[in-house]
Amino acid sequence: MGNVLRTMPWLEAGRAKGYLRLLALLNVAMLLLLLATSHGGIDRNGFLLGSDFISFWTTGRMLHAGTDIYDGGAHIAAQRAYYASDSGYTAFFYPPSFLPFCWPLGLTGYFPALAAWLTGTGTVWIMALRPWWREAKIGLPLWLLVLAFPAVPIVITHGQTAFLVAGLLGLGAWLVPQRPVLAGVLFGIATIKPQFGVLVPLALLLTREWKVIGTAAATALVLGSLAAVAVSTDVWMQWLTASGRAQSAMEAGAVPFGKMATPFSAARLLGVPVDMAYVLQVIVALGTALGIALCCRGRPWTAGTGAAVLAGAPLVTPFALDYDMVLLAFPLLWLAGQGMQRGFAPYEKLAIALAVAAPAFARPLALNAGIPMMPLVLILLYAMVVGRAISEDREVS
Repeated sequence: MGNVLRTMPWLEAGRAKGYLRLLALLNVAMLLLLLATSHGGIDRNGFLLGSDFISFWTTGRMLHAGTDIYDGGAHIAAQRAYYASDSGYTAFFYPPSFLPFCWPLGLTGYFPALAAWLTGTGTVWIMALRPWWREAKIGLPLWLLVLAFPAVPIVITHGQTAFLVAGLLGLGAWLVPQRPVLAGVLFGIATIKPQFGVLVPLALLLTREWKVIGTAAATALVLGSLAAVAVSTDVWMQWLTASGRAQSAMEAGAVPFGKMATPFSAARLLGVPVDMAYVLQVIVALGTALGIALCCRGRPWTAGTGAAVLAGAPLVTPFALDYDMVLLAFPLLWLAGQGMQRGFAPYEKLAIALAVAAPAFARPLALNAGIPMMPLVLILLYAMVVGRAISEDREVS
C-alpha cells in the first residue's frame, strides 16, 4: 500500500499519456466554451476576455498619450474609458523596464493586441521549452504537454505575462553553459518581473558565471535606462511609490489569497497575521536558497541547477499566482526526463503528477474550502528537483 504514493507503479507511460490526453481535451474544450459563450468580448461572468491584459494595453495607450502611467487614478480612468468592470480594475505595478513591451500594445485595438500578445509570448515560452523537451526524451509530443498543462489556459484567459517571463528564465537557464552572453541578455530582460529571478544571481555567483552576471546586469541597466529616457527621468521613483501601494494591496488581500500560490498567501488565507506570514515566507525562502547552495557547491552550472532555480522561484516571493506556474514546465520536463532515463526516485512521480495537476485545482480549493495546497506542492517538487540535481552532479563529477 505504501508504494501507491511512494513509487506510484500504476502510473506507467501509457497511463500517463492517457491522462495527459484527457487534460488536453478538457483544457481546449474549456477555452472553446469560454469563447462560444462570450458576447462582444465579454464572457458570461461579465469579465473582459484576457482580463488582466487590459492593464498592459491601457499602459500602452497612456504611454502614447504622455500620461503618468503610475498615477493610480489616471490609470483607472484610462482603463474604464474602454471597459468598466463590476469587480474593480486591474492595476499596473510592473517596473519601468516593462514599459517598452507595453508601448507597441497601444498602437492597435484591445483584441488585436491581445491576440498578438498571446501569440508572441506563447511562442517564446514554447521555443524555450524545446531544448528541455528534447533532452528529456520522454517520448511524448511537445504539443500534447503544452495543451495538457492546466496553467496554460489560465495564462491565456488572463492575458498575463507568465509565458514571456517563464520563457526568458527557462531559456536563459538552459543556455548558461553553452551561450553565456545570450543567457545573460535573457536574464536581464526577465527583470521585467523581478520577483521570479531572485535565485538566479545566487546560483550564478556560486557557479562563478561572471560573463552571464555581467551581461545580465548590463541588459537590465540598458532596459531601465531606455524607459527613463523614453518616459521621464523620475519614472523609477514613480514606480517605487506605486510599489508601496502594491505591497499594501497584497497584504490586505486585494488579490484574493486563494488565487495566489505562495507560503505568505497560504498563511494569510489561514488567518495568520501579516508579520507572521512574512516570517514564514522568509523561512521558506531561506530554505530554498540553501537548496540552491547545495546544488551549486563546488560545481559548474548544469541543467539540474537551472531546474532547481526555476522550481524554487515561486517559493522565494510572497506574490505569485496560479498562472505563473507555467514556469514549472521546465523543471517538470527535466525531472521527468531524469526519471525516465535513470529510474524514478521515491515520491518523484507523485511530485510531478501533483505539480502538473495542481494549477487546475489550487484556486477553487483555496477559494471555496480555504485549503492552500499549492505551496505544499511547490515544496515537494522543489525537494525532488534539488535531490535529483545533487545526485546528477555527483554522477557527472
